[in-house]
Amino acid sequence: MSRLRHRLSHLLTPHSHEASDKVDSAMESSAAGMRALWISLAVLGVTALLQVVVVVISGSVALLGDTVHNFADAMTALPLGVAFVLGRRAATRRYTYGYGRAEDLAGLAIVLTIAASAALTAYQAVGRLLDPRDISHLGIVALAAVVGFIGNEWVARYRIRVGRRIGSAALVADGLHARTDGFTSLAVLLGAGGAAIGWRWADPVVGLLITAAILLVLKDACREVFRRVMDSVDPVLIDTGEAAARAVPGVLSVTGLRMRWIGHRLRAEVTVEVDGALNVRAAHDVAVEVEHALLHSVHRLTAALVHTDPAAASGTEDPHRKLAHHAA
Repeated sequence: MSRLRHRLSHLLTPHSHEASDKVDSAMESSAAGMRALWISLAVLGVTALLQVVVVVISGSVALLGDTVHNFADAMTALPLGVAFVLGRRAATRRYTYGYGRAEDLAGLAIVLTIAASAALTAYQAVGRLLDPRDISHLGIVALAAVVGFIGNEWVARYRIRVGRRIGSAALVADGLHARTDGFTSLAVLLGAGGAAIGWRWADPVVGLLITAAILLVLKDACREVFRRVMDSVDPVLIDTGEAAARAVPGVLSVTGLRMRWIGHRLRAEVTVEVDGALNVRAAHDVAVEVEHALLHSVHRLTAALVHTDPAAASGTEDPHRKLAHHAA
């Protein structure tokens, strides 16, 4: 009866496991990522160009650091764009998992960009501390800082939201980078305020504070990208997958479940124990049901490889029972 209810539920619930539908879903997520990149690139590009004009006329090193970050953040759209385009390509006999890992390489490029922008800002700030200079047009500098904050915070929210929705760690890291630039824009206001009351050191000190803030976000971005490169997944996903597999009629236990990210899509490998008296066809049917249950229950899972182990008879040990080991 439980098997009948499971099959009826499966028939009445809209779904598809056709390869073309999985490709369409992947294409849609890549298109969403590309759209987020180009929209945020336009916003940050305009923001940075406006700030460049103010840097030239004011000489503010803090605003220079903020402008450099905005340009760097805009330019990270390039490796991410390449990664999303590559991720749309079909798997080949050489790249059997496809090209989704290009996103991880883009994430590494973003981390290096963040580090380089922090180093440049620190260099400029230290140089200005050793050779103090007055900055002019403080009102315009303050206005440029506010514009920088608004532009960066909007881009940060947009990239992080889309990145989490499609499962792109690189896009989330890029959003975190933009958020840091937003807060550094607010820090420029402090430098402008200090300069207004005659504190010549305020502007370069704010530049150093900006560098410290960037380093904190660099740590978070490194952790996010490192986990993805090392095939880390949220344990909640494993718990969800195991529960879904155990609920399938005919599954006695789940003896192994592994997941990994390929770009912004998940793949799974699972071993389940079934009644040793089942014939090959019946065991295959159980495996198909387990695959369907996993695809329905685990968000962004696009493929699942299921292996069935026969349960040993009571009091005996089945010499053919073993866990499946799959090379990724």
